[in-house]
This record gives sequence, C-alpha cells and structure tokens, in this order.
Amino acid sequence: MTTTAIPPEAKRAPAASPRSRTARRREGAAWVFLSPWVLGAIVLTLLPMAVSLYLSFTDYDLFSPPEWVGLRNYTQMFTEDPRYWRSVVTTLTYVVVAVPLQLALALVVALALKGMKRGKAFYRSAFYAPSLLGASMSVALVWRAVFNDGGTVDNLFGTGGWVNKPGWALLAVALLTAWQFGAPMVIFLAGLQQIPAELYEAAAVDGAGTWRQFLSVTVPMLSPVLFFNLVLQTIQAFQVFTPAFAISAGKGGPADSTLVYTMYLYDRGFVASHMGYASAMAWVLLAVIGVVTAVLFRTSRSWVFYASEGDR
Repeated sequence: MTTTAIPPEAKRAPAASPRSRTARRREGAAWVFLSPWVLGAIVLTLLPMAVSLYLSFTDYDLFSPPEWVGLRNYTQMFTEDPRYWRSVVTTLTYVVVAVPLQLALALVVALALKGMKRGKAFYRSAFYAPSLLGASMSVALVWRAVFNDGGTVDNLFGTGGWVNKPGWALLAVALLTAWQFGAPMVIFLAGLQQIPAELYEAAAVDGAGTWRQFLSVTVPMLSPVLFFNLVLQTIQAFQVFTPAFAISAGKGGPADSTLVYTMYLYDRGFVASHMGYASAMAWVLLAVIGVVTAVLFRTSRSWVFYASEGDR
C-alpha cells in the first residue's frame, strides 16, 4: 500500500479573493470613520450613565466619597418627599398642556403655508426662528417680563402678572414652549406636501367639504408625521428646564407651581448637593420616558395609517 505525498503548496489555505480583501478594507474604513462617534458615545454617554446609576444607590454630596445606601434614595423619593410628587404632577400637567398646544399651532401654520403661492420660504423661515431662539435664557427672561406685573399681558388685559399667580405661571411656561413650534411645523409641512392631490380631488367629487377632507384625508395620511412629532415633543416636554427656571427665577414658584421635574432634580443635585438622590431621580425620569414612549408606540397601531400597508 503506497501513499501519495501531498505537495506543500497544496496544503496552503486558498488565497483570499479580491472581493473579500476589498470588503475588509471597506469595513476597516467604516470603523475609522465611526470611531469618533463610538468613542464619544462611550466616554460622554455610556460611561456617565453607568456612573450615574452607581451614584443613585449612594449618598454623595460632591465633596465626600460616595457612601453605599442601597435603595434608600428611591424609597425616600417615593414615600418621604412631598415636593418630589408636586414636581411630578407639575411636569405631567405641563406635558398635557404644552405638547397638544404646540402641535396644534404647528399643524395650523403648516396648513396655512401649504396653501401659500408666494412668500412661502420667507414665512417658513420666520415661523421657524422661535425654535432656534426659544431655548435661550435671554428669550425666557423676556418672556418673564412680558407676563410679569406691569408687563405687556398685564397692560393689555389687566389680569396682573401671570408669573406671580400659581394658577397661571405654568401656563406662561407652556405658552413659551408652544411658541417654539417651528421644528414640528416644518415636519408637518413636508408631510402635507407628500399627500397626493388626487385624494382631495376624489373626496371633493364625493361631496366632502374642507373639514371632511381634513378629517378623512389629511389626518390619516399625516398620521405617521403626527406620531413622529408627538413622540419627539413629548420626550422634550418631560425634560423642560430653561423656560421654567427663567420664568420662576430659579425657585419653581409661586407655591411650586412651576417646579418641574428637572428643576427639582437640579435643586437636589447642585443646590442641596444630594447628587445621589438627583441621580436616582434622573433614572426614574428615564424609565418614565421609556414607558410613555412604549405606550405611544403601542397605541399607534390603532390610529397611525401607513399607506404602504394594505391592512391599515
């Protein structure tokens, strides 16, 4: 019985194809371009989140080493801190008022701009400008002056300063947010321009008036855009800080009527130096935003219409 020797060159692994080498080079180039974002996400987001999660189980005052206390921050938050619950109620009230008002204004202006024949670009830019300016402290301070005693609103309506009335101060904050409707307005306008004109023509032939066309054509076809804006603005509303801080002069008053969640978190962390407690509040806020977002996505199945899906 004889054996045939295998030549050494036959034992070598097959050479990589030019396509695989090209794919590896492209993958390497992709990681090179992605590396700044990946590094930033790890160093500036994931690592601080991990540290914050650890601090939420400690007693930490920014000056002494953290002391592990377990769930004490969370139990104190839910059972021993009435101001925490006032901030929760204030924030929920703000979200319920500000988000629908802002989206309604954005949709009305988008509908008006869609029907314009001339000057659409100018008005679109003009209405978008408050979204760029509204988050600044200077504009918020001007807003406070407008709604303060002796301000523009007081002089026009004689109602007194809203910022000094517990029942009206939060509404002034919500109006400042609603005034920043530029971003959702632009998104609504883009969605409106994608609705086929044939649908309105068919509805008109069937005898549908303007209001019926809006309910039966515009709203269903615009529902994905409405859902997108609703999710984004709701998330932002839960994190409101600058308008409430400026209008209340950093105190959340009067009578804690503008003490939104993030203001109380700031107060606990940077004023009272209870950074462990503030970290626990931040993680509860993250969980609440996640639950609310999940509920919005779950309920969207019953009212969001996607034209590409036959069963919708």
